[in-house]
Amino acid sequence: MEQADTQENMPDGGLPSQQVETAAACSTCGGSALRTARTPSFIYALGRIQPRFPSLGAEKEFAQATARSSTQGMTDQQTLQAVLSKRENRYLARQLCWVLTIEGIETYFLLPRDPMDLELLIDAVRPVPRSTDVDVVIGLRGPVAPPEMCNGLTLPIVVVDQTYSFDVDTLMQAIPKPEKISHQEFAPAAEQLFMRIQQLADNAGATDEHRAFNYMAVRYHEIYAKTFEQFAANSSLSAVEIRRSPLSNTRRIFDMMFSYTGRTTGVTEKYSVRVDVTDEFPFLVRPLSPMVDVL
Repeated sequence: MEQADTQENMPDGGLPSQQVETAAACSTCGGSALRTARTPSFIYALGRIQPRFPSLGAEKEFAQATARSSTQGMTDQQTLQAVLSKRENRYLARQLCWVLTIEGIETYFLLPRDPMDLELLIDAVRPVPRSTDVDVVIGLRGPVAPPEMCNGLTLPIVVVDQTYSFDVDTLMQAIPKPEKISHQEFAPAAEQLFMRIQQLADNAGATDEHRAFNYMAVRYHEIYAKTFEQFAANSSLSAVEIRRSPLSNTRRIFDMMFSYTGRTTGVTEKYSVRVDVTDEFPFLVRPLSPMVDVL
């Protein structure tokens, strides 16, 4: 199927209609055409979801909707969230470009596979955003959007199957802590590991390695408990690495390795956890356990 770039083929959401048909097939068909046409490119990314105006006309329409709303005393961000949250303004939310930024860089356009999931994108517009806010996006990477889709901005399109939002403080509170340890003691160790994973070079959540890291960061709490345990034993987190598992014959399986080095002894202990990223949704293969390097 040839990619349609002409504006007259654009549906309400701003994507060329042929791209929408390719990227968002029916939910009961067992997968989209993108899955069958070529090897799928899955996304498991951590970033921030932000709306963009695709045109001057859309921006002016938003200004008129704002004028009809009671927004006295609100900040610009609170006004944006309040206006988009009104049911009568959902047509505006459908017109907007939804962008995932990672480390402040615009990385993907987001297209919900199910139109009902537009609500999740709206909810990601926080009235009082903080630097610790995180949005998780899981989906299928499609083609690069044409310039006319969003006021000249060209990014890869991600057909979103799941997204959810949280802040780092909430994540830290949700992680099961070791017994007799307070949240005030545990949180700094857990947050350091989470931030280290987020700041891995060029982690756009597109490669198998980065999808594995991001999955573990938000879904596997044992790595945080182990890091705290090692800090309490006067060791530093000296390395976070990943390598293809020897079991990767028919499936894409990776070993994530965490190295802790004693601050006084210089001795390094390594632990690994195995995760399968063959499909769109990664899963744990082997829990965190001590490892020995074989020479």
